[in-house]
Amino acid sequence: MARSEARPVVTLRSTAGTGQSYVTRKSRRNTPDRLVLRKFDPVVGQHVPFREER
Repeated sequence: MARSEARPVVTLRSTAGTGQSYVTRKSRRNTPDRLVLRKFDPVVGQHVPFREER
């Protein structure tokens, strides 16, 4: 089964500057802009925004 380019793998990098990252998939059709999710950063010990890296 081929991987679809409509749901690419994206890396989410912490905006706290700790270097922490998450890997997820997103829908290009529903969210064409950069994805920003509020996730837990274990280095800081709290939830911070994680921004999509290109």
